Amino acid sequence: MWRHIASNAVTFLIVGVFLLAGVVLWGQREYSAQGPLDQAICLQVERGSSIARVSRNLQDQGAITNARVFRLGADYTEKSDLLKAGSFLIPPGTPMSEIVDIITRGGPSTCGTEVVYRIGVNSASVVVRELDPVTSRYEEKVSFNPAEDVPPSDYTQVRAQSDTRYRVALAEGVTSWQVVDALSRLDVLEGDVAEVPAEGTLAPDSYEVIPGQTRADLLARMTAAQQSILAEAWANRVDGLPLASPEEALILASIIEKETGVPEERRQVSSVFVNRLNRGMRLQTDPTVIYGITKGQGVLGRGLRQSELRGQTPWNTYVIEGLPPTPIANPGRASIEAALDPDDTPYVFFVADGTGGHAFAVTLEEHNRNVAEWRRIEAEQESKGQSD
Repeated sequence: MWRHIASNAVTFLIVGVFLLAGVVLWGQREYSAQGPLDQAICLQVERGSSIARVSRNLQDQGAITNARVFRLGADYTEKSDLLKAGSFLIPPGTPMSEIVDIITRGGPSTCGTEVVYRIGVNSASVVVRELDPVTSRYEEKVSFNPAEDVPPSDYTQVRAQSDTRYRVALAEGVTSWQVVDALSRLDVLEGDVAEVPAEGTLAPDSYEVIPGQTRADLLARMTAAQQSILAEAWANRVDGLPLASPEEALILASIIEKETGVPEERRQVSSVFVNRLNRGMRLQTDPTVIYGITKGQGVLGRGLRQSELRGQTPWNTYVIEGLPPTPIANPGRASIEAALDPDDTPYVFFVADGTGGHAFAVTLEEHNRNVAEWRRIEAEQESKGQSD
């Protein structure tokens, strides 16, 4: 009898082991298999959340098939205690194993609400936007000018949320004074700026920031980025340039940046200035005159007067020889590269053509015809504006 009982026990044990092994294999397959999600979602993980709470949330949203398997998988891979707070984009069909990796590996949030502080040439703005996980496109919720407007409630609400992300976006062609002035108005940053960085030394780009970061630290990041861009471009410069140093390249790049907003023209514009420098001709470019008036502290907001074109300032390239003593703005990578690798052209003149671009010329006679055409376009535009 005891032998019979022992035999049955062994049989049950063997069956149990096989059943357990089957359950484990099933769980492993479930954990690694493609998930049921058919549209991307934005998963919010609050501070202090547990893996159990997250697993229930995922199951409720249809992102996983079994919350228990999700928790066991996270425990088995020793990631349960590595849960990070934030908002995370979960693409369609993501396996449980990859979801666990997404919410435990750290790094910035990949979806949810984002505040972008845009520092532009003419003004600064604050934009609150939210990523639509289905389209992977940001939808703007509210925007305002921090220099003129009271922050709206939509902004103050997202500022209070722990998973809101922040970026400072610096446009090409802004001056260092404009950057410091705009940063001083951003409540997400702290600390004073002892000195405005040298003109041209800040790299236009988009910078992720966190609440409490100092303004000085952000400016240091911008400076380091510009140094790296300039060093790389200088190392790859073409031969025969009338530029004695990276600093002179930065000056020329800033002029190119202010002269054209058409990306395809940068190297053509650069060729004009390089040709003029090589021939000993004055650069005669209006943005340098404007900088001599404003010193980069704001926008002139009107046309130049003849007396200003003849005015004696260190930056007025109508009266000085060669390059001005400093950059006149912070140029982007493309303008720096254009300054050090211009197109090979015979052009020494250019003027606006009414389309946003420029008409280039080799001879003064041809240039005068282009100028006359531009004056005609200007007159038509002015007449149309008055009639409207």
